[in-house]
Amino acid sequence: MQNDEVIWQILRHKHCSFMSKLETGIFCRNPYNVTGICNRSSCPLANSRYATIRDIDGVFYLFMKTIERAHRPKELWERVKLPRNYEKALETIDKHLIYWPKLLVHKTKQRLTKMTQMRMRMRKLALKTREKIVTTPRKEKKREARREEKAEKAAVLEKSIENELLERLKKGVYGDIYNYPVKEFNKVLDMEQQEAASEDELEEEEEAVVEYVEGYDDLEEEDDMEDFVGLTMKDTDQNDDVTDEEDEEAIVIAKKRQRKESAFAKKKSEKDKPANKSKKPRVLVEVEHEDTDHREKAVN
Repeated sequence: MQNDEVIWQILRHKHCSFMSKLETGIFCRNPYNVTGICNRSSCPLANSRYATIRDIDGVFYLFMKTIERAHRPKELWERVKLPRNYEKALETIDKHLIYWPKLLVHKTKQRLTKMTQMRMRMRKLALKTREKIVTTPRKEKKREARREEKAEKAAVLEKSIENELLERLKKGVYGDIYNYPVKEFNKVLDMEQQEAASEDELEEEEEAVVEYVEGYDDLEEEDDMEDFVGLTMKDTDQNDDVTDEEDEEAIVIAKKRQRKESAFAKKKSEKDKPANKSKKPRVLVEVEHEDTDHREKAVN
């Protein structure tokens, strides 16, 4: 039968592989330690009756050790799964540790409280987006900067050489026979073809656009003017004192009269037919002059 005091004296004063001495104190790295401090009441090896809380894959378990199972190391610890609800977990601890020392029950509940708070903080940190700091070696930055500088200089030099060669070729410095790289030669040809195509497009755009319009209105006006010439020749002796404005008004009135006469002739032709017996009303045309208040009425 084991003696807890003898085990504690051996572990405390001689050797313990779980002991960790720091400047702030002496701590215990045993996963079953309920407080994490190396002392007589918290040592899981020197106490035959012991209880603690452990987190296995995100689930809290209550581990209990009794003296009756000390001779069977395989079944030394009895574990009970605790519910996720904090209050129900405390009730489960009180139920299984009802006859255990009050100090051990209190430390077990304290451990459950701390582990629950830690779980809540872990969930908040997992949901919170944080910036990730990525370090880049200084040598790599310098190497990339040197490469970029060299590539820029090479590109500028190649571009200047290409422009100079093109200018010399246009001036005819090299004559008719010369060796020129095929890639650059094809590039120049493509550029010339693009310029020619752009010029053709501009010429096409400058060509006259064909439009179609109606010409009946102009013809009718010309016919009206021809008819009006004969009428004006007859009335020149009667209206010698009419001004230019009166002439314009007379032209407009004559046009209206001519149109009305053509419409009346058409209606008369339709009236002569035996099928059409309806009579059309007579049309009155009034001519006004500014100089006199006399009105001439023409009955058509």
